Amino acid sequence: MGRVQGVGFRWTTRRVAERFEVAGWVRNEPDGTVRCVAQGEVSELDAFVEAVQEAMAGNITDTRTSRRAGRSDIDGFTIQ
Repeated sequence: MGRVQGVGFRWTTRRVAERFEVAGWVRNEPDGTVRCVAQGEVSELDAFVEAVQEAMAGNITDTRTSRRAGRSDIDGFTIQ
């Protein structure tokens, strides 16, 4: 989750996700933050997060990540 404004974060995140074996979603929250939930192997998730941060460098003002043990109930990667 992080705070971004008017920079195409959701669309960029979805495009980046296509390069990795991750599933999940990204959406704007009412408080102005963006939340992203992604599932996959740890190495894929780490690479995905790094790629999003690189793609959006200079536009992300704050990030928070958390990890939880395995669910695999999401197919594809969508914008909500």
